[in-house]
Amino acid sequence: MDISLAQEQRQCSALPVAFRWQTWLPILTLIAFLTGWEALIRLSNIPAFILPSPGAVATKLVAVILNGTLLRHTIITLAEVIGGLALGLAVATVLGYLLAKSVAIERALAPYLVASQAVPIVAIAPLLVIWFGSGMFSKVLISALIVFFPILINTIAGVRGVPADLHDLMRSLRATRWQTFVKLEVPAALPVLLAGLKIGATLSVIGAVVGEFAGADAGLGLMISLADGQYDTARMFVGVLALVAMALALYGAVVLIERWALKWRK
Repeated sequence: MDISLAQEQRQCSALPVAFRWQTWLPILTLIAFLTGWEALIRLSNIPAFILPSPGAVATKLVAVILNGTLLRHTIITLAEVIGGLALGLAVATVLGYLLAKSVAIERALAPYLVASQAVPIVAIAPLLVIWFGSGMFSKVLISALIVFFPILINTIAGVRGVPADLHDLMRSLRATRWQTFVKLEVPAALPVLLAGLKIGATLSVIGAVVGEFAGADAGLGLMISLADGQYDTARMFVGVLALVAMALALYGAVVLIERWALKWRK
């Protein structure tokens, strides 16, 4: 008993140390990356329009924050991303459930859905901008298209992954179709669906920016495109960093939703 207690105490004392390392390791990695970046600029004398220094990017970041440019473009892009993610999620989950439950619907639609993924979103984005205009709706539609397929596949996999004996159990309990859906299929498929939503949350940012590159009046994609035409590389880096922060925030939000929705598994 004394030996096992001592081992348990050593394990508990080691946990805070491991936690501290896990917390600080990403920060230390970032510091090392920025230091190497700054050293490369100073030693190689690379022109600023090719690769700006971290200090130049930070200065530009402060400038676009103070004049409101970054906030204005970020709000537009974020609205397009959230709209596209919501639309893609709604259509993909409904259609994915129907495909998972009906073999006839799957045989009718699956070949076209798979074939649609062979067309790059970059190729059809200009068409959608021409058809629906350069406003927000075309960007929402492009973002929804790019997140649709991963969420669809995960929905199908999640619904079909429900064990057959659990369906038999629900039938033996004389559960209605709605009760089976709410109490069995949704909880069982939710982990896989949320995994697809994590992928969709990051892809939705790509979709919105691709749409903005094709034609837009505002947004981070337009900001990056204008900076590219002016050889303002520091501003381009600021736009890219804003997109990265947006994708990380959306991914983190899905992780929090996952922890809340799946706390019953603990």
